[in-house]
This record gives sequence, structure tokens and C-alpha cells, in this order.
Amino acid sequence: MTIAPPPPAQAAAPAPASRSASRDTGRLRALDGLRILAALMVCLYHYAGKNGPVAESWGQSPGVKFPTLSSFATYGSLGVQLFFIISGFVICMSSWGRSPGDFFRSRVARLYPAYWAAIVLITGAAVLLPVVVAPLPLDELLVNLTMLQQPMGVDRVLGVCWTLWVEMRFYLLFAVFVVWRGVTYRRVVVFCIGWTFAAVFARVAQTPLTDALVMRDHAPYFVGGLALYLIHRYGSDLLLWGIVVTSWLLGQRYSVTALWHPGMEGDFARSPYVVQAIVTLAFAAVAAVALGGLRWANWRWLTVAGALTYPFYLLHEHLGWFAIRVMNRVLHLPTQVTLAASVGCMLLLAHLLHRWVEKPIGPRLKRTMAAQAARVPLRERLG
Repeated sequence: MTIAPPPPAQAAAPAPASRSASRDTGRLRALDGLRILAALMVCLYHYAGKNGPVAESWGQSPGVKFPTLSSFATYGSLGVQLFFIISGFVICMSSWGRSPGDFFRSRVARLYPAYWAAIVLITGAAVLLPVVVAPLPLDELLVNLTMLQQPMGVDRVLGVCWTLWVEMRFYLLFAVFVVWRGVTYRRVVVFCIGWTFAAVFARVAQTPLTDALVMRDHAPYFVGGLALYLIHRYGSDLLLWGIVVTSWLLGQRYSVTALWHPGMEGDFARSPYVVQAIVTLAFAAVAAVALGGLRWANWRWLTVAGALTYPFYLLHEHLGWFAIRVMNRVLHLPTQVTLAASVGCMLLLAHLLHRWVEKPIGPRLKRTMAAQAARVPLRERLG
């Protein structure tokens, strides 16, 4: 079977030419909105939807302190699945027409400056207030700077950075099998189908190495996002929608088996049907972006919110627990004020991190790596 993209006329048929052109060149602000929504879902989960250190900060279980809110907040962890779908969409979009070097440099410049700054900030806070989270030994702290602490068996400075390890493996797989030879419709489709079957076979094999390599539990979300970008770029066809639906079917199964536990954590419980509904909505929301159904969500503040998502995601967990502990147990602020103020403080810190770290350092790091790569003789770069 030959896998080829739909003819240009077919891809452009649902919309006028001007809209089709803008779909690939304009910023999809609705994706920024979905990103900040996913981050706020995860934040609410960490502040009001689980037990652990946050219960120490509140002085009691959030399930008791927020009896109504916590019943919704406990589903906030599913924001991670939404992140992964968006990541598949965005990585496919941003890597189109880029060389492997460009792809590598863009990922390093995007991820590492804010990540390093977050490690410094959270380690400093842990030294000042170790009752919330203890600082790591120096050797483990230094390993965390590589973002490879999980395969090294080292404790994490950032609780949320397990998702970055998942993202890194996705980038590696996509770079090796797609970006290396140039991103095309056919290569992305073959990659989606191949990765889906590899993930299924890995579940049969049930070995740690295959699980680590193909990410059997997370693959459906990335694959679904990749296929949805192809739908956005080329228009709908049965093959692409077949990939999306298959990804949703596999993804909802993982979400239920991994994230539904009756009476989990004592004060919290999740309904498997609500878990399935949220995963379905996550796929549907990105599908709406792909089909142009969220073009109306084009407010400029969404771009700002999207820019804050990554630093906010990095900082919000541990530093938020610090903020809650201080406001709740030292300043004795009302519970609702403490919750809202903690989220606001983390958004402010995210803005400062974006303004003073990401914006100046990221582009400079990328330019420096590009300039140094250009000094390597062409024959060696191609060899």
C-alpha cells in the first residue's frame, strides 16, 4: 500500500485558500489556551486533589479541607495526557522543514534554561524550608541537571519532571525515525503506525527495556497528536482518523487502568467513566484545533498564557506547597484566599522566569549552538 498525502485540492477543499495558508503560518492560540488549561489542571491536582506533602502544608488532607473541590481536583492529573497530545501536534508542526540539528537545538534551548533555573529555585527553597521537601545530596542534584535522573535511579528535584523524561524519549524517537530524513506525510504516518504496534508488542513482552524505549502507556497520546497535526495540515482522511481513533481507544484504556483506583489515597476516589470522559475531551479539544473549530479563540493573552505554561509547570508543585504552608500556617489566611494566592504567586514566578531566563537565554543558547555547528566542516556534518 502506498501512503501518500491527500491531493492539495482535497486538503484545501474544506476552506478557502487564505484560511488554508493561515493554518500553517499563523499561531494557533487555542493550543496555548489548552496548554495553560492542562497546567492548571495539574496544579489543582497537586494543591487540592491528592495527599502527601501538600496535606502537611494544609494541616490536613485536601479531601477534608476541600470536600467539594477535591472531588474535581483529583482528576487534574489527566492534564498530563492532554499535554502529551498537544506535544505530538506541536512537535510535528514545529519540526516540518527542519534539519536534525535545528530540531535538537530548538529542544535544548526550549527545555533546559527554565529547567535549570527551576532546579536552583526549588533547591534553595528546600534548604530554607526542608520540612516541606528535603534538599537532595549534591551528587543527585548534579545528575538532575542532565534531565536523565530517572534512568539513573536518582531522586527528582522537580516532582513533575518525570513527564520531561517521557517527552525526551518522544523527541528522540521522532528525531531518529522521522526528522533525520526530513518530515513528510508518509514518514509521520509510518511512524505513527509503527509506534502504535511497537507499544502493543511491548505490552506483550512486558520487559523494562522495551517499556522504556517505546513508552507503551504514553505512546497513544503522542501518536494521536501527530495524526491530528496531519489532519490540520492536509485535511481529513480515513487513514489519519483511523490513527486518531485507535490512539484514543488505547489511551482511554491506559488512563482507566493506571489512574482509577477505588478509594485511592484514603480521601479521594476517581470514577473510571469520568476518566474516560476527560481523555475523550482531551482528544476532542485538539481535534477541534486541527479542524479549525477553535479559530475564534484568538485572543492575544492566550499567547502570553502559553508562554508561561512551561515555567509554571516546573515551579508550581514544590514552591506552591511552600506558599500554601506559609500563607495557611504562618499568615493564617482563609483557605480559599490561600489557594488562589498560591496559584497567582506561581504564575508571577513563571512570568519572571520566562522574562529573565527563557527569553534572553534560550535564543542565545540556540544561536551559539548553531554558530558552533556551522564551524564544523560540511563533509563531517554530512558524514
